Amino acid sequence: MNRPTDKAVDAPRACFIAAGLDVLGERWSLLALREMSLGVHRFDQIARNTGASRDILVGRLRRLEDQGVIERVRYSERPPRYEYHLTTSGAEVAPILISLAAWSSTWMRDETPRASYRHSCGADLKPVVSCAECGEEFTPGSLMLGPLVSAAGTDPASDQ
Repeated sequence: MNRPTDKAVDAPRACFIAAGLDVLGERWSLLALREMSLGVHRFDQIARNTGASRDILVGRLRRLEDQGVIERVRYSERPPRYEYHLTTSGAEVAPILISLAAWSSTWMRDETPRASYRHSCGADLKPVVSCAECGEEFTPGSLMLGPLVSAAGTDPASDQ
């Protein structure tokens, strides 16, 4: 006997994490954003510091630019040359990168030396996620899913 298909049950969970990964969720994109967050803006320096091939990096930078995460800024007329800078959207990726670095420094246990990230005051950065409303620090047990919202911040069910 065939049961009716429930699209909400059979479909992958729709969430903003998946939407963000469509734009950011690739190694070379994240490493390029790391470089720009650290003040590196020229293509050759980004390529060198990330280890990305030129072809791959060009594609990733174009995608990030198309999505409004970075912008190209011309710094030379002849020949035309560009730097890559974070937009406001791109600058807001930095805490994600710091959180990923903190997770990696705790859980990735090989012998490869890695840079740590420090605040301008000189202290190591320790990411903390807290509720914007009550200020309570996030714990795994405090996470819940809210209602579905569109990218515009509206409840899609109320649009019907």
